[in-house]
Amino acid sequence: MDFAFDARTEELRTRLLAFMDEHVHPAERVAHEQRAALASPWDTVPVVEELKAEARRQGLWNLFLPDSPYGAGLTNLQYAPLAEIMGRSPQLAPTATNCAAPDTGNMEVLAQFGDERQKKQWLEPLLAGEIRSAFAMTEPEVASSDATNITTHIRRDGDEYVISGRKWYISGAMHPDCKIFIVMGKTDPDGADIRRQQSMVLVPRDTPGVTIRRAMRVFGYEDEYHGGHAEVVFDEARVPAANLIGEEGGGFAIAQARLGPGRIHHCMRLIGMAERAIELMCRRAVSREAFGKALAQQGVVQNWIADARVAVEQLRLLVLKTAWMMDTVGNRGAHTEIQAIKIATPRTVVGILDRAIQLYGAGGVSQDYPLAELYAGARTLMIADGPDEVHQRSLARRELKKYR
Repeated sequence: MDFAFDARTEELRTRLLAFMDEHVHPAERVAHEQRAALASPWDTVPVVEELKAEARRQGLWNLFLPDSPYGAGLTNLQYAPLAEIMGRSPQLAPTATNCAAPDTGNMEVLAQFGDERQKKQWLEPLLAGEIRSAFAMTEPEVASSDATNITTHIRRDGDEYVISGRKWYISGAMHPDCKIFIVMGKTDPDGADIRRQQSMVLVPRDTPGVTIRRAMRVFGYEDEYHGGHAEVVFDEARVPAANLIGEEGGGFAIAQARLGPGRIHHCMRLIGMAERAIELMCRRAVSREAFGKALAQQGVVQNWIADARVAVEQLRLLVLKTAWMMDTVGNRGAHTEIQAIKIATPRTVVGILDRAIQLYGAGGVSQDYPLAELYAGARTLMIADGPDEVHQRSLARRELKKYR
């Protein structure tokens, strides 16, 4: 395993770091000020569109997608340090570069499983940043950590599919530019193979029978920059049968293919969030005094900073190893490592952010610093894309299997 950056990665890192320093970080405060003046909290603030235009001009666009006909053609190992950089400003940078979830996962699904008509109608506008999308899987009525539990029904009726069900925490669905949902439901609820009961269909947002019932908050945050998280009801919503992605019964497998890259992308960005927290901790420590000396001279603060640095270096190596394995032996071959980073990264970064908040005192939980919002995002990732306990269960079973 050689984790040295190749020439292309180093060149993109240099450009992306400059883009962050010159455009993204200065835009953070501007974006908050502009958002306060919007008629709707879900509208895009003008500075975001300016950032997107600049990112496209600089060629910092669709970096996440390995399919070279559509994306940048980077490997997971090449993309990892770039996603980390973007994670330092998770509200702006991923959107500015068209590398924001859930659009990234949806584009990956369409690129890998969509037919030519679906790619033309939905993938191409997503790649161009002209529209947004949402992925509708999680449901309030069941434990969605087990995807076989979903109850949304997708039944065939002639040349159409009819969708009925209720979803929630559907990221991006509140955004006015969200034009398409990828909906997971059961086409064969009584099938013998519980992993062949599910299918995925494309459902345009303006389809009759689709209702955005309300916005869901995360620790009180609306998460406006990512288009919010919605509760969505599908009441006999009809779409053409041609909107099926892949084949009937293929939904579970498609979901697994989608979630592997999604999990590592989240972990890459989380490391960037941790680096931002360490930077803020150090700046605070050298600029504030308590009990007659700088915070930087307090032993407990030094321990927090040292432990954070050690933890980030450990996480980065594990994420890089996972990326390398995904590139060399595929997502299935890297299953253990993907689960390991999904368990380790959010909980560790939550701890680092918690210490940073503590160091900032009242400021740490305020809107004047990014720490509280970063904490909310990191803590949510202990649940999103499979809660920690599900990954621990699967990982333990795989380890135990060696001894049975």
